[in-house]
Amino acid sequence: MEKALKDKIEIVQGDITKMEVDAIVNAANTSLLGGGGVDGAIHRAAGPELLAETRTIGGCPTGEARVTKGYRLPARWVIHTVGPIWSGGYGEEDELLAKCYINSFKAALELGVATVAFPSISTGAYRFPLKRAVNIALRETKFFLQHNQSIKKVMFVCFGGDVYKKYQELSKEIFE
Repeated sequence: MEKALKDKIEIVQGDITKMEVDAIVNAANTSLLGGGGVDGAIHRAAGPELLAETRTIGGCPTGEARVTKGYRLPARWVIHTVGPIWSGGYGEEDELLAKCYINSFKAALELGVATVAFPSISTGAYRFPLKRAVNIALRETKFFLQHNQSIKKVMFVCFGGDVYKKYQELSKEIFE
């Protein structure tokens, strides 16, 4: 079974806004109105319709997920999730980050998507320690794939070589 799980994971270095998948995950802020990093790039690539739709949602608490259309993106859907801001590990950051993945996968199931792409949630401006965040991402993905067959491919789209290397390194430990 481990081999089959490993085959469902793809780690790439690149731009999540270019991924041809059913849904991409946005590392959003609580307002859902765009920001810097991945969030800003997704909003720019999707066009003004995305901002118009997110204005109707009313935000998203940390750890939860909300869905919008993808508009001008190759992906049909955007699953917006709000990762925790790192504050030394004393604010339930690990649990909140795990919930980002759990709730994003739940949204993907509800949408009926077969392919989903994730960025490295909370490891940029929110300063979550990279190794810790990648372990959580891969652990939650493994658990999800062990219990759900509907999603055929989970991509981790890494912006930058350090993030890519860490995902490659830790995926070998977790999936092999």
